Amino acid sequence: MQPIHAPYPAARPRRLRRTPAIRALVAETNLAPSDFIWPVFVREGEGISEPIASMPGVNRLSVDRVVEAAREAHGLGIPAICLFPYTPPEKKTRDCAEAWNPVNLSNTATRSIKDAGIDIAVMTDVALDPYNIDGHDGFVEDGYVVNDRTVEALVKQALSQAAAGADIIGPSDMMDGRIGAIRAALEAKGHQNVLLLSYAAKFASAFYGPFRDAVGASGRLTGDKKTYQQDPGNGDEAMRLIARDLAEGADMIMVKPGMPYLDVIRRARDTFGAPTFAYQVSGEYAMLAGASERGWLDGERVMMESLTAFKRAGCDGVLTYFAPAAARLLNG
Repeated sequence: MQPIHAPYPAARPRRLRRTPAIRALVAETNLAPSDFIWPVFVREGEGISEPIASMPGVNRLSVDRVVEAAREAHGLGIPAICLFPYTPPEKKTRDCAEAWNPVNLSNTATRSIKDAGIDIAVMTDVALDPYNIDGHDGFVEDGYVVNDRTVEALVKQALSQAAAGADIIGPSDMMDGRIGAIRAALEAKGHQNVLLLSYAAKFASAFYGPFRDAVGASGRLTGDKKTYQQDPGNGDEAMRLIARDLAEGADMIMVKPGMPYLDVIRRARDTFGAPTFAYQVSGEYAMLAGASERGWLDGERVMMESLTAFKRAGCDGVLTYFAPAAARLLNG
């Protein structure tokens, strides 16, 4: 009897790619609008939608327009919106008192969304840089950003945001001990159900430039942020910081920026199994949107490919300025 030989080639993986229906059937990674948190910039005024030159397609919105954006996001199936204030220069001070003003832009926008009855989660940012004349996330003393005095201010800021109705608070400052201090204060003041999405592994990145334009902090920064944001080469340190923040009471963790740190996202997900997010930051967005605007890239395809990469790396969700555009595509 002649031996039976398997035909060449024995395996043809291309069979699984033959049609869109088959590709969908075996897809390992799937995107949905429910994977997105939409970052939105808030400014003073009424009826204003002000373009940001370094972020094509992104605008600073007055509070009434933020409410419209929240309604749009909910209609698209996006579960959360994240607020970042464009604070007028005259309200930027060394004591940063505007950060915990009950009627500052962030708190006013939060209340307005809640008063409108929109069933969407509101996330807020805890850091002093939008309010600090020095442009730093904390207080500057003798040229150094001090930790413990800054944490005291961050606690006041977080409590003001919780009182305004924030569902998710995102400490982005990278001060030591701030998660434990904020969690203890929230519990003590009856805000037990407010979530903390910690910027646990936030790197001292060059990809934040357009964001600083968006919040009006460009040109104000004295020095850099390397004494509190993380060295881009330190993956092991990122794991230690994430472990610390989870132990102190973080409900979810974030890696920021996103695409340059997909390896950190995967390690975090595999190590901790906690809800894991990435921030596709302003510089990442600007590169893709700017190249698309000039016809150098297929904008829709690179948008969806980049977002899929976050899910493949282990993210439960992504903060992305592409949220509404991607949701519209996914909704067909």
